[in-house]
Amino acid sequence: MVSTPSSISSPEDRAQLLELLRTKSYREGEVVLSSGKVSDFYVDCRQTSLNALGQVLIGRLIYQLIKQEYPQAIAVGGPTLGADPMVCAVSLTSALHENPLHAFIVRKEAKGHGTGAWVEGMGNIEKGAEVIMVEDVVTSGGSLLRAISRVEEAGLNVLASIILVDRMEGGRETVEKAGHKLISLFSRHDFLPNKP
Repeated sequence: MVSTPSSISSPEDRAQLLELLRTKSYREGEVVLSSGKVSDFYVDCRQTSLNALGQVLIGRLIYQLIKQEYPQAIAVGGPTLGADPMVCAVSLTSALHENPLHAFIVRKEAKGHGTGAWVEGMGNIEKGAEVIMVEDVVTSGGSLLRAISRVEEAGLNVLASIILVDRMEGGRETVEKAGHKLISLFSRHDFLPNKP
C-alpha cells in the first residue's frame, strides 16, 4: 500500500519500485537497443513509469533525492519520450510538497513551427537556472548527452542527471567523461545479479 503523497520516500518505496520494474519492465530475450547494440535483456521503463503506482514511487524517490542533494534546483526535465512521465511525476510531487520544480521536455527534433524550440517549458524557467535531468535508461549515454547539450544551449545549468536504470554498458562513463554527474536508482545488477 502506498502512503500519502505528503510522506517522504523510504526504503520501502525503493523496494516497491524495483519490484514493479522487475515485473512490468524487465524482459529477457534478444532485442536491438536504440544505441544499435543487440542485448539479451531489455528494461522498458515506460511500462513502470506509466503505471499509476510507478509514477507515485518515481516521483517521491527522485524528488527526495533532488531535495537532499540539489536543493537549489528549480526545474526537472529530460528527453522525450522516456523521461516524459518521470518529469511529470517529479514535478507534481514537488508541488504537493509545496516546493515546486517546474517541468521541461527536450524534443528529439526542433519544433517545426512557431518558436522552433528544442526545449518545451522554458516559459516557467529563467535563463541561468539550475536544473536536474532525468532519464529512464542509460546504455551508451549518447541520447542523454544530446539532451543535456540542448538544455545548456537553452541557457540552463544542468546540476546532475538522475536515471532509473543504468545498463552498465559504458553510458555512465561517457556522460561523466563529458563532465556531467550521473546518479542511477538501479543498475543491471538489480535485474541480473549473477552477470558481470
